[in-house]
Amino acid sequence: MLDLNKQKIVDSVPQKGFFGHPKGLFTLFFTEFWERFSYYGMKAILVYYMYYEVTKGGLGIPETTAFAITSIYGSLVYMSGIIGGWLADRIFGTSKAVFYGGIFIMLGHIVLAVPGSISMFFVSMVLIVIGTGLLKPNVSSIVGDIYSQQDNRRDAGFSIFYMGINLGGFLSPLIVGEIGMNTSFHLGFGLAAIGMFIGLLVFMFTKKKNLGLAGTIVANPLSATEKKKVYTIIGIGIVVIAIILAITIPAGILTFDTFAIVVGILGFLIPAIYITVMYRSPKTTSDERSRLIAYIPLFLASVMFWAIQEQGSTILAGYADKRTQLDFAGMHLSPTLFQSLNPLFIIVFAPIIGWLWVKLGNRQPSIPKKFSIGLLFAGLSFLVILLPAYFGGEGSLVNPLWLVLSYFIVVIGELCLSPVGLSATTKLAPAAFSAQTMSLWFLSNAAAQGLNAQIVKFYSEKTEMMYFGIIGGCSIVLAIVLFLLSPAIQNKMKGIK
Repeated sequence: MLDLNKQKIVDSVPQKGFFGHPKGLFTLFFTEFWERFSYYGMKAILVYYMYYEVTKGGLGIPETTAFAITSIYGSLVYMSGIIGGWLADRIFGTSKAVFYGGIFIMLGHIVLAVPGSISMFFVSMVLIVIGTGLLKPNVSSIVGDIYSQQDNRRDAGFSIFYMGINLGGFLSPLIVGEIGMNTSFHLGFGLAAIGMFIGLLVFMFTKKKNLGLAGTIVANPLSATEKKKVYTIIGIGIVVIAIILAITIPAGILTFDTFAIVVGILGFLIPAIYITVMYRSPKTTSDERSRLIAYIPLFLASVMFWAIQEQGSTILAGYADKRTQLDFAGMHLSPTLFQSLNPLFIIVFAPIIGWLWVKLGNRQPSIPKKFSIGLLFAGLSFLVILLPAYFGGEGSLVNPLWLVLSYFIVVIGELCLSPVGLSATTKLAPAAFSAQTMSLWFLSNAAAQGLNAQIVKFYSEKTEMMYFGIIGGCSIVLAIVLFLLSPAIQNKMKGIK
C-alpha cells in the first residue's frame, strides 16, 4: 500500500516546469531558500552576539562558552529532526510538518529581535530548535517524493535544491551580518524573522498547485490505539522532564558542562537506537536491512566531516574576528563576510562537480568513495589553516586569504559528500521510515556538533596548531580507511548506486 501511495504522489505532480524538473521543486527550492536565509543570517551573528560585551550590544558570555553554546544549539537543532521526522511519518505528514516548523522558527527569531535577557535568548533557541526539527528533514523528504525511484533526474533535483540552500546561506550573512554587526544585533535577527515569513508565504500559496499529494500522505500512521498510548507517554515524559529539571538545576547537578556532555552522548546514542529499531522492525525487508548496515559507515564519515565544517561558525568565526587582518586591500572586512564563503563556493562549483559526475557516468566514484574524498578535503582544510601560525608565529594577524583557502577546500569536500548523502539517504531508507531516515542523516550533524561542544574548549591561540593538526589528521586517516572499505560497503547497498 505504501509503494502505491508513493506512486500516486509521483504521478499527481507535474513532471516538468522548473528547469526541466517537477514544478514542486520550485516550491521546495524557495521555501528552503528563505528558511536558510533566516537560519544562516541568525547564525552569522549569533556567536558574536553572545561573546561581545554588553556595551557593544552583546550578552557578554565568555568566548569559549559562546563557542560551546553555538555547538550545542546546532546539535539540538539537528537532533530535533528525528522528532520532526517521526511526527511526519506517524501523525500529520511532511507538508504540515514544514508549515508548523516555519512558524516556530519565525517566532524564535522574533524573540531574538526583541532586546531582552539571557533567559529570552534561550527561549528563542528552544523555539528555533523545535521549528527546524519539524521543517528541515521533512522538506528534503518531499523532494524525494516528487521523483520516482527510477527517475534519473533525482540526483540533479537534489543538487538544484541544494543550490537553494546555499543561495540563502550566501546572501544572509552579507545582509543580516552587515546590519547585525554595524547597526544592531536585534535588527539583524528581525530580518531573519522576515526571511522565514516570506518562506512560509511561498510554501502556503504554491504547495497545492505544485506539490499535489506530495507530503500529504502519512507514511506509517498511528492506529487509534497507538495514538492513545503515544500521547500518554508524551504527557508523562514532559512531566518527568519538568520534575528532573526542577530538582537538578537548583541543586547544581545539571550545569552547562553536564548538559553539554548529555547532548554529546545523545548525539550518538539516538542514531544508534534508531538504526537498531529500523533494522529489527518487521516492516523492514532483508534488502533494506542490508542497506541500513551500509549506511552506518557513511553516517560516521558524515559526523567527522561536519565536525570540521560546522566549526566555520564557531572556531573559524572567532578566528575571523580576532586572528585575521580585517583591514585588507583598502577595505575593512566584517568577520561575518567569511560566513558567505562556504555557500558562495558551493554555488560556483556545485555545477562543475555535478557535471563531472555526469561526464564520468558509470566510471564515477561509488557513494562510499565520494564520502572518503569529502573527508580528505575536510582534513586538508584544517591542515591549511594551521600554516599561518607556523609561518607567522602565535598572536600575529593572519592574511584573510588563508581563511578563504580553508573554506574553499572544505567546500570541495562538502560537494562530494553532502548532496550525495541526501540522495543516498532517500535511496537507502526503508519505505516505512522514509522521513525518519532523512532525520537520521541530519543526526550526523547533531552528533558532530555535540562532539564539537566538547572539543572547542581545547582551542586557544597557544594550542591552535595542535588543535587544527590533530582534527585534520584524524579526518584524513578516516578517509583512507573508508576508501579501502568502499567495495564491501557498496556490496551491502543491494543494487543502489
